[in-house]
Amino acid sequence: MAERATVARPYAKAAFAHARDRNTLDAWAGWLGTARAVVMSDEFKAFESSPGVGRQQLKELVANVCGDALDANARSLLELLAENGRIDYLPEIAEHFDELKAEHQNVADVEVASAAELNDAQRERLAGALRARLRRDVRLHCTVDPALIGGAVVRSGDMLIDGSLAHKLQRLDVELATG
Repeated sequence: MAERATVARPYAKAAFAHARDRNTLDAWAGWLGTARAVVMSDEFKAFESSPGVGRQQLKELVANVCGDALDANARSLLELLAENGRIDYLPEIAEHFDELKAEHQNVADVEVASAAELNDAQRERLAGALRARLRRDVRLHCTVDPALIGGAVVRSGDMLIDGSLAHKLQRLDVELATG
């Protein structure tokens, strides 16, 4: 996975620089997101592994699904990816592009897994605390994980805050076993 990210990063950086310079970040993020979904689909994987399917056919499939969202430069990127046998790297390219876009816009995407659904007041309080800590605007992506028992796990980039009851019980279990 790290190797794929290393290969994808230069493509994402070039795409980001191009889109930033032309003020088309949202458009590029949009078509890259669509391309990511196409490449990750079971249908694409089945088509890709079919005998006789070539790089140009894979490129055309992605281009057809993305349709009018592709400008000439986006089509050139797809062509380059096809020539280099990298169409299947679109998910990693899109992910890195999104990270660069968020950094450029001073936004942190934060994954929050909680034992129960957070209400609006809890979300706003959490977002406010994270804005202060990260010194960025915050986009919360909340999920519910009953296995946490209580509390929440918060992730953003390298930051991990595990305030779940399951984690606290696990630590207590280790302390009792060793102590």
